[in-house]
Amino acid sequence: MSARDNAGDRPRPGGLRPAVVALAATTWVLLWLLIGTPGGLYLGFAGAPVAMGAAVLACRQIVAVERPGPIRSFWRQLTWAGGFLFVASVVSLLRANNNTGLSPYVGGPMLFGITILIVALVRLPFGERTALGWTRALLDGATVAIASTLIFWYVVLDLAPEGTSLVSRVAAAVVGVSGVLLLVVIGKAAAAADSAVHPASLRVLTVAPLVDVAGSTLLIAGADWGRLALSVLALPLVGVSMAGAAYLQRRASEAEPVPVPASAGRSLFNLLPFVAVTATAILVISVSAQDMSSRQRTVIIGAVLIAGFVVARQLLSLRENTLALRGIRKQQVELERLALSDTLTGMPNRTRFAVALGERIVGRQPATALLIDVDDFKMINDTLGPAAGDQLLYQVSQRLREHCRPGELPARLGGDEFAVLLPVDEPAQAEAAAARLLAGIGEPFHVADQQLLLHASVGIAVAAPGETADEVQRNADIAMYAAKEAGKASWVRFEPQMRQDLAHHARLAGELHNAIVRGQLRLVYQPVYDLHTGLPSGAEALVRWQHPERGFVSPADFIPVAERSGLIVPLGAWVLREACSQLSRWHAEFGDTAIEAINVNVAVRQLREAGFVDEVAAVLSDTGLTSQNLIIEVTESSVVDGWQVRETLQALHEMGVKLALDDFGTGQSSLSLLRAFPVDVLKLDKSFVDGIAEGADRGRLAVAAAVAQLAEYLQLKVVAEGIENEEQRDRLRDMGYRYGQGYLMAKPLPPEECGKLMAAATTEPDAGVRREPPVPSIAG
Repeated sequence: MSARDNAGDRPRPGGLRPAVVALAATTWVLLWLLIGTPGGLYLGFAGAPVAMGAAVLACRQIVAVERPGPIRSFWRQLTWAGGFLFVASVVSLLRANNNTGLSPYVGGPMLFGITILIVALVRLPFGERTALGWTRALLDGATVAIASTLIFWYVVLDLAPEGTSLVSRVAAAVVGVSGVLLLVVIGKAAAAADSAVHPASLRVLTVAPLVDVAGSTLLIAGADWGRLALSVLALPLVGVSMAGAAYLQRRASEAEPVPVPASAGRSLFNLLPFVAVTATAILVISVSAQDMSSRQRTVIIGAVLIAGFVVARQLLSLRENTLALRGIRKQQVELERLALSDTLTGMPNRTRFAVALGERIVGRQPATALLIDVDDFKMINDTLGPAAGDQLLYQVSQRLREHCRPGELPARLGGDEFAVLLPVDEPAQAEAAAARLLAGIGEPFHVADQQLLLHASVGIAVAAPGETADEVQRNADIAMYAAKEAGKASWVRFEPQMRQDLAHHARLAGELHNAIVRGQLRLVYQPVYDLHTGLPSGAEALVRWQHPERGFVSPADFIPVAERSGLIVPLGAWVLREACSQLSRWHAEFGDTAIEAINVNVAVRQLREAGFVDEVAAVLSDTGLTSQNLIIEVTESSVVDGWQVRETLQALHEMGVKLALDDFGTGQSSLSLLRAFPVDVLKLDKSFVDGIAEGADRGRLAVAAAVAQLAEYLQLKVVAEGIENEEQRDRLRDMGYRYGQGYLMAKPLPPEECGKLMAAATTEPDAGVRREPPVPSIAG
């Protein structure tokens, strides 16, 4: 198990427990006040250290689990601020009194804590970071600071009882003014739509400056009970606000990030400078009325009224700006939602998935990407129609949501591709999640009054140190294609060797493209013999690649690359035209003694091409051949690929081109294909030929005999592939096989040597039969 916890398995620390402790301490102090302060002042002041200690613990726990960034930096500084307030609470407990004013020994740590909190808020990435934005913020702060200082100096301090020391009064006033400044800064941070710290946490933190201002005022000018109540309740309430804010931040970090627009209520914080101006104007009028003549007082009052009108005008402009900004923010939130969501399923889209994956990687948190591709979805979409296909994709998305656990993020990347972000870095956990999701998708779906069973292929990529989000997604994609090649309906975990293989395939694809353009490819021909006469009756065209640097490149290496890259289409077109051209040359050279038809292998990608039938017709016309001169070989998997392929094969059959079912007997539905597929030739797979000599494998012997009888009943031509010794040839001939090919008769030959066999067959019927030891197969 990784040292970094899985967010979906157990809750992160920094949760509800510290907030409960702080709230319990505050409740105890409140009860102590209500029942008459039993046990002396020490019991009342004892709640503050407990509450502040819980607040500091909550902040430290947030720092421990947050990734490096502005959020973690803010809560680290808040921990320091809480530490100074904890010191102030301990000093208050030791001094335990109800004196007027605030002791400098208590006020000093409080002022340090408030200053650190103001700095932490100012450093948050919110609002404008331009010179104009900073100037506006400084002017607002200066306005509020001067106004609050004047009010404390000319109003609050004058209300202090006689005998109160100037130091304690000034200390309380300084802490009170700093509380007003803190209220302004918190308000601006909470009102910002792009604040790094969750707005709900910032709103809860506003309790601290409000308590500070109220407490400072009552400490100077309050009655005995009110002064005592704020003395013992102020710091516990601050502790509750800090612990509660930490809890809300933890909840917000665990939840799916959602843009939070600024509410209308937050704009009230922008009114503080205007309130300060109004309060100062009232103070000016009250002070001026005492020492000035009536004409002077009239001028002052007029000036204040003009200032009030200007303030009112600014408030109206502020309201208009606020309404406009609110509309812009709503549009921004909606645009972000649309940009990060899939329109069909409502799931996060490719962009949102990449952002979430990148955030976990940058924060050094465990991350694993699962790439899920629905197998054979194209066939379902073509059969049921696009509307039913969209409905099926929506149901797949809902199924993924149901089977994802807390902390896992499902997304739709596009088409029938989905992804899930797992907060784990252990391969065993990732593989278990992939199996769980595959099992969920494997349950029946109900679409268009039909019950469908789906399966999917899953690629797993665990984010390794130093990898980017793009690399992790690319690794998952590579693993997903490996799962498809392994037989689909399974998962494969990415291994570094896969990337090397992919890079090798990419290089090989580029070189293959150049080989097609530069004519580096050639065809060889393996004759198909009549087992009774020993004469060649046809030939299968096989492509070979003699690389100028690599040397001979096996078809087993470059044919899969061609199919994956799409080069199989131009490659297949070249093979078709070259093979037909060669047969035309043989007809011209040998006349009626030349083979009648040429066998050409065609990939399923070619059969899906809309113009393939026209291409075949054009090649036959250009080379002077007829449809009877061409046999197209396809595999069983090609036949069941979809309606497009079936229509192409049917059109070729109606044209007169013969169709051969290659590797017959290896598929899962060979017999059923004979009813739906317009087949002319069956080619028995070599695996059945290998085991028939001397009854080495009675099962293979039985299958080979059954295929021969089936072909006879259906009046099909049947060819046995891979004959390597005389015993196999004789046994097959006795079973009823008329045609065969293999190294016993001839290996794949260049056109010149194949032509010599035809020439020899005209004078010596048995010359076409080659009785040489088997050599390693190079047949495609």
